[in-house]
Amino acid sequence: MVASARRLSRVAALLLDARNISKSFAGLRALDRVSFDLRPGEVHALVGENGAGKSTLIKIMTGAEHADAGTLIVDGVPVAHVDPHTTRELGIAAIYQQPALFPDLTVAENIALSLERGGPWRRIDRKARTRRASELLQRIGVTLDPDRLVGDLTMPEQQVVEIAKAIGAEARIVIMDEPTASLSDREVTRLFAVIARLRAEGVGIVYISHRLEEIAAIADRITVLRDGHTVATRDRGDVTRADVIRMMVGRELDAVFPKRDIPLGETALEVTNVSNARAGVRRVSLTVRRGEILGIAGLVGSGRTQLAETIFGLTPAEDGAIAIEGTPVQIQSPADAIRAGIGYVPEDRRQHGVVLDMSVAANASLASLPSVSSRGLIQRRAESKRAQEYVESLRVKTSSVDAEVGSLSGGNQQKVALARWLATRPSVLILDEPTQGVDVGSKAEIHRLMQELAERGMAIIMISSELPEILGMSDRIAVMVAGTIVTTIPRATANADNVMAAALGH
Repeated sequence: MVASARRLSRVAALLLDARNISKSFAGLRALDRVSFDLRPGEVHALVGENGAGKSTLIKIMTGAEHADAGTLIVDGVPVAHVDPHTTRELGIAAIYQQPALFPDLTVAENIALSLERGGPWRRIDRKARTRRASELLQRIGVTLDPDRLVGDLTMPEQQVVEIAKAIGAEARIVIMDEPTASLSDREVTRLFAVIARLRAEGVGIVYISHRLEEIAAIADRITVLRDGHTVATRDRGDVTRADVIRMMVGRELDAVFPKRDIPLGETALEVTNVSNARAGVRRVSLTVRRGEILGIAGLVGSGRTQLAETIFGLTPAEDGAIAIEGTPVQIQSPADAIRAGIGYVPEDRRQHGVVLDMSVAANASLASLPSVSSRGLIQRRAESKRAQEYVESLRVKTSSVDAEVGSLSGGNQQKVALARWLATRPSVLILDEPTQGVDVGSKAEIHRLMQELAERGMAIIMISSELPEILGMSDRIAVMVAGTIVTTIPRATANADNVMAAALGH
């Protein structure tokens, strides 16, 4: 009797209790008896590789999908019918990586749309709207003009508006899906401060991220999903990063950064005093040898991506010289760069790296159409054959080369973007944030591919905001500050302290 009372007390103390949730799509089991719960004032991290079932579980929690089996309990009460309206009424709100806001409306108007009730002919009190928005923003410790257009806000500012909406709707369960994917370190710190305020008010937070260092810093508990199953739920202090990785991938990862020393060849790329005032690039000089991975580190705004775009001809250099294998080249456009033997996988793969509604085969051939064309017509058989070769060599998980890239996981989309440029047979490959937003298993796989390409003699420039990746995969590290390279550190002497000190201008 006492044990039963304790059980009831524990259940009642939970904000959310998802029990034995199962869901299938077209015969494929996405979730198999998954359980997850959330306490008041807790940050409960939900982790797993892409395809582990995290997104499906969230959709069921928010009513976007219906479970085939299982029970969702909110505040100790089972919810018989789960839909978006019901979950909002129950105080469940989701904040996604890409905020769902109206760019042409103000902050106050966006917040009001989610809070106000009534028909289209109701009287609107604009002063009350502005006052309400200000109060909500102040409640989470943020200073933001309620009359600003959302389209003029930065990504972290838009996320703050989403949080204000959730608080205004009196949400007690807030789901954050990859909230820091596009934020700088300073912006992440600011978001964590907002999360701390929410926790202090008793709000429970489901936190989803591929960044395990963030989870170690902020989570109270961690639940790991793998292949649609709950692997384990652990208190943060009871597991190490290695433990979490092992549970996520189901095996030991001998090396997330499989870097091996190899003999370096001749200089493949030499950049001398290159400047581009429009892009903020100032007198940059660097060299990359065959077989070498040159890491480029720096804080947000240091000019790393702008340097890559200058070398690739997206924003051509205004001064300085570029040489490929000792031969000077004039790069005024991406076409010039491709002819010179340079490939470029950009940071935002969904915007610039791949075309989501085109097939894997079509994406893989976009940068090398002449090689699969005859008399101006694309030879589909040749295109598919070429794509299949890259699907196999890069281990792209796809049902077919005819599948749309948008149906693939983030890590596999990144591999397709890589295949596009490998098809041009470049001697120099620039990778901008090559593992951003992918799970730890895909990250290790992409690092393996980079190492194999280097061993074949390719020269690689890797731009990354992740210090462990820079330290783990680079032969040398060039650190940028304010559009120029301030120092280059060899692998043997590079560490987190001296790289960060250089990035901060010390």
